[in-house]
Amino acid sequence: MTLPLDKKLHVHYPSSDGKPMADNTRQWNWINFIKNNLEEATIGQETFVASDLFWYPVEGNNKIRVAPDVMVAFSRPKGDRNSYLQWREDNVTPAIVFEVLSPGNTKKEMAKKLLFYQKYLVEEYYVYDPLLNTLKIYQRKGKKLIDVTTKNWISPLMKFRMLWTEETLEMYHADGRPFLSHIEISEKMKVAEVEMLKAKSEADKAKSEADEANKKAELMAAKLKALGIDPDALV
Repeated sequence: MTLPLDKKLHVHYPSSDGKPMADNTRQWNWINFIKNNLEEATIGQETFVASDLFWYPVEGNNKIRVAPDVMVAFSRPKGDRNSYLQWREDNVTPAIVFEVLSPGNTKKEMAKKLLFYQKYLVEEYYVYDPLLNTLKIYQRKGKKLIDVTTKNWISPLMKFRMLWTEETLEMYHADGRPFLSHIEISEKMKVAEVEMLKAKSEADKAKSEADEANKKAELMAAKLKALGIDPDALV
């Protein structure tokens, strides 16, 4: 794989550290659950959503980096990237970041990430442990990310809702629709595709019937004209 290269500074920016995206299926499913629904919520918008993508905030320094489980950068085009090089993205900082914990995450590691996101101007930071069902919500207040954890939260930036119950974390779109699993999203898309094909088939049938009716009308008009009768006079 060709790595991004800063030709001026001759610095490579690796797109992978060789570590797996998730340590277990529970973590993997939650990461995809959040990422897929945030992508669905930003269809038609200039908003970039990614998971496990290296974010480099400082040009020329490939040691300062982090790979959020999910991140959202507003006013940035969708599309593939090897990594998020902030200086090539109009210096736009990812505004929303999610970390989904696994047993392998340490307190020291997460404290370090909090300081990173605080320093590099993340606005909303969410940390969820699906195994222990613990949630932390941080919001920027000036120069700091402040713990504002609550059981019923609405994102100031994206308006999605998080309802933290004793059993699990529920998430809802701004319009009140619940976040869907990958399978549910696929099924929804299949239903929409079937309905679209059905509507197209009905439209094609209606057009065909209209064309046939027009042909019959034209043929009748021609016969009337052949008999010396003006078809317009019969209307």
